[in-house]
Amino acid sequence: MSKGKRFKKNKNNFATIIFLIMFIFSGMQILKYIKDGKQNKQIFEEISEYIAVENLEEGEIKKESIVDFNTLKEKNLDTIGYLKVNGTDIESVVVQSKDNSYYLTHNFKKDNNKAGWIFADYKNKLDGTDKNIVIYGHNMKDGSMFASLKKVLSSEWQQIEQNRYINFITEKEVATYEIFSVYQIENEDYYITTDFNDDVSFQKFIDNVKYRSKKDFNVNVTSKDQLLTLSTCADNNKYRVVVHSKKIL
Repeated sequence: MSKGKRFKKNKNNFATIIFLIMFIFSGMQILKYIKDGKQNKQIFEEISEYIAVENLEEGEIKKESIVDFNTLKEKNLDTIGYLKVNGTDIESVVVQSKDNSYYLTHNFKKDNNKAGWIFADYKNKLDGTDKNIVIYGHNMKDGSMFASLKKVLSSEWQQIEQNRYINFITEKEVATYEIFSVYQIENEDYYITTDFNDDVSFQKFIDNVKYRSKKDFNVNVTSKDQLLTLSTCADNNKYRVVVHSKKIL
């Protein structure tokens, strides 16, 4: 065999090996994704028995809900709340870590997991003094975590009045929030600002995020209000889908 033919054969063999390695790696990633999804679904089912929250009726604002925080915190001390977003599949226990990285790759049981868990920004105090509580979740292809948050960008979703309400329950309060802004934007830090120097800077923030909204919800928001912001990734992490709401109860 000539030198040229041997080189071509070796090159083809090398390309085949690389392809097989990539194929095997991709297969392992898919299996891990499926396994992680099943694991989190099982966790949701296990902890749901400690949450007694009735579904919101059309136009209803929830005033009373029961979440067994004592038991949930025995299972994970990082538990800080329960979140339900009307018109989506988002209904989950919320956790909080010492940073905004840990629960990107760990679930409620603190196992390594690609889906992570729904978590609050580590800078939030959650003592009733926060001007802007920020909650994050992955946009998973299986529809879990914050995947269905993207529904808020559709005009059909926006036209249904009861979709405007979010329930966020902590140990201190059962709160209802009304959505006033929804949009998609490139990754940035501005919309997840949690602290403001004064009412003027906070009002400027409110005006800016209201201006970004794809729809005018005709909701008056002032610097005296408290906000809840939801965020997830979109388009392979290039954009963020963002929801801003203000506490009404």
